[in-house]
Amino acid sequence: MFKTILRYFYAFLFRITGWEVTGRSPHHVPKFVMIIAPHTSTWDFFVGIAARSIAEIEYVGFIGKKELFKFPQGILMRAWGGYPVDRSKNNNLVESVVEIFNGKERFAIALAPEGTRRKVNRFRSGFYHIAKKAGIPIVMVGFDFRKKQVEIAEPFEPTDDYEADMNHIWNHFKGVTGKNAELGIG
Repeated sequence: MFKTILRYFYAFLFRITGWEVTGRSPHHVPKFVMIIAPHTSTWDFFVGIAARSIAEIEYVGFIGKKELFKFPQGILMRAWGGYPVDRSKNNNLVESVVEIFNGKERFAIALAPEGTRRKVNRFRSGFYHIAKKAGIPIVMVGFDFRKKQVEIAEPFEPTDDYEADMNHIWNHFKGVTGKNAELGIG
C-alpha cells in the first residue's frame, strides 16, 4: 500500500515538473545491473528514487560511499535500498556484489559507471565485471535533464568482447545531458 502511494506521489511530482520515464521497465527481469549516466549532480539520486518507484522496480538497490550511511541520513539510505561500501581500500567489491546476486532470486543494483560526479573519459569497469560474473544483463538508464527524461534501455547482455561492449555502452550515453552538462559524456 505504501509503495503504491509513493508511486502515485512520485508520478505526480514528475508530471508537474515535466519529467517522464521512457522505455520499458525491466521489472520482468529478475536480476540485472542498472547503470545510470551521466552522473553529474546529487539530484541524480532523487530523480532515480522517484523513477525506480514509477517504473515499479523498487527492488533495485544501490551502493554508495560509506560516508553517506552515517547517522542520521544513513537510516534513509538503507531504507531506500542502499549498501555502503568502503572505497578507500581494495575489498573485492565485484565478488561481494556477485555473491549478493547469487544468493537472491530477484535483485538488481544501480551504479553510476563513472564512479564520480566529475568529468570522465571512460567508465569504470566494475559494473561490467559484476554482470559477467553473475551472468546477468546490464540495463542502461540515462538521466537527461535537458529533455527531462529518465530513459530506460532494453537489457543488454555483455558479450566476450569487453572493448566492443564498453564502446557500445559509452556511445549509448552520448548526447544524454546531465544536470551539469559540462560534466557529462562527450
